[in-house]
Amino acid sequence: MRRINYVLSLVVLASFAFVSCTEDQAVVDDLSVPQDVVAQIAALGFDVDNFIPTKFENGYLVEGDIYLTDQTIAEMGQPNKLASAEQYSTNNLVSTGGSRTITMYAPTGRKGYSAGMIAGLDLAIARFNAENLEISFQRVSSSGAADIVMKRLSKRDERRGVLGSAGFPTNSGDPYGQILMSGILESSYGLSTEGIATIIAHEMGHCIGFRHTDFFDRSISCGGGTANEGDGGVGANHIPGTPTGANASQKSWMLACTDGGDRPFNNDDKTALDYLY
Repeated sequence: MRRINYVLSLVVLASFAFVSCTEDQAVVDDLSVPQDVVAQIAALGFDVDNFIPTKFENGYLVEGDIYLTDQTIAEMGQPNKLASAEQYSTNNLVSTGGSRTITMYAPTGRKGYSAGMIAGLDLAIARFNAENLEISFQRVSSSGAADIVMKRLSKRDERRGVLGSAGFPTNSGDPYGQILMSGILESSYGLSTEGIATIIAHEMGHCIGFRHTDFFDRSISCGGGTANEGDGGVGANHIPGTPTGANASQKSWMLACTDGGDRPFNNDDKTALDYLY
């Protein structure tokens, strides 16, 4: 039976990657990255030996799930390795002023998302809103009125297994404004509404400043060798009140990897959300 790992996002623009492949999968594009760029990525602390960077969108896919551009590489400082703990946030967070509604838009139809994908988005929104935070989310009918636009990946990237990408809050205190998401989570991967909601909620978490629960050791949820994502130039700040050490069995919605199943907020996730917002 084919096993699917959904590798969730890390820094600046991070992405899901479908890490399984079939024997008849053809490589039609040159995805190699220039060596000088690889050296710059390595200098930031990313693993370029076990995870060879590839070209993606207008930048590079790093460690299987991190989207970087030439601009973000230039802006990022040297990463700091932090001690392991349960929940982490970025340096920038969303300014709420005591209460803030973050609007989201997702297109429908042939070039947009299916009813199943929209149902997943609505469930993700409902999960955040049920926590009665200083931020809430609302889906709107126009991209022009939206704080976050969920846009379909290109067919090329959908075919090569990329599932989605998101980013982190701006210096001015706004949420990151775009989630690039595959439109075939339901049709090709067979995910339930709850599984789709978990993936979208994970990307929404990055948009409001959450890092991976196991950023200090991705092998906790992804398997393989120990891999510390590092500070990544955006911060990885421990959230008080959350326990030290991540555990895959706790099924945090912000773990780096998931099997595509349902991961509503656990108690530690709720503590972290309440602390930040």
